[in-house]
Amino acid sequence: MNDWAKMPVLRSYRHFGKERNMPAIDEFRALHRPGKPLILFNVWDAGSARAVAQEGARAIATGSYGVAGAQGFEDDESFPITEVLSNARRIITATDLPVTVDFSAGYGDSPEAAGRSVTAVAALGAVGINLEDQLPGENELNPIPAQMKRLRAAADSGLFINARCDVFLDVPAEGHDAGRTAIAIDRARAYADAGASGFFIGFTADRRAIAAICEQSPIPVNALWTPLAEGGFASHAELADLGVARISHGVRPWFAAMAWLRQAARAVHGGAAPPYDG
Repeated sequence: MNDWAKMPVLRSYRHFGKERNMPAIDEFRALHRPGKPLILFNVWDAGSARAVAQEGARAIATGSYGVAGAQGFEDDESFPITEVLSNARRIITATDLPVTVDFSAGYGDSPEAAGRSVTAVAALGAVGINLEDQLPGENELNPIPAQMKRLRAAADSGLFINARCDVFLDVPAEGHDAGRTAIAIDRARAYADAGASGFFIGFTADRRAIAAICEQSPIPVNALWTPLAEGGFASHAELADLGVARISHGVRPWFAAMAWLRQAARAVHGGAAPPYDG
């Protein structure tokens, strides 16, 4: 067993049981309403969590890309799990809002190992996680039976498990067709059977695909925000009208923050006044 699995907070969680987190988890679950989606502007550390919390957020969600990037790592589970947990603890402590953690593919080579990792997140007081169906280093989606085992192990934590499906990842828009949509729907049903609480479908702005998935998924659907300039949406209301219950901004807040920082640094190093001087 990994050293992090021996931490006092995890032993405490096992002693008192997952029931102690259930009221907060149930409140978070209730925020997922088709047609009136929960908006998540993803954060990467305690400071960004506080900033977002102060501006009307109903919940806080981390983004694994920004979390890893802020510490100089790639978004491939190379960021050590001990650091992932420490960062999550600081975020949870920094706000009274419910916190859901983007947990990549689960930080475990087996369903049992992933389940232990997810239990460690629950022990911190999180209300949910994202769990991807493409494992680090793999180019294909995890087979459905294997992914169901990972989801069942994660669901044993009692957390809201947002099962991410990458069926549209790296696929050109013209490939977001009925066949690929059917694959997503099959996975939504299987993931629900495995105990997932929500179905996260990203990397598509195809309205027919999203609407069909929302209509046929047995669990609330989370869409990834795509701006109008990239063929996406002009407002959250457009996604709400398709039946989406949750909208994530994913890596975009991190990209925007880093773009502003680079722009400001470029100006200052080029002899200009910093942009924050007005």
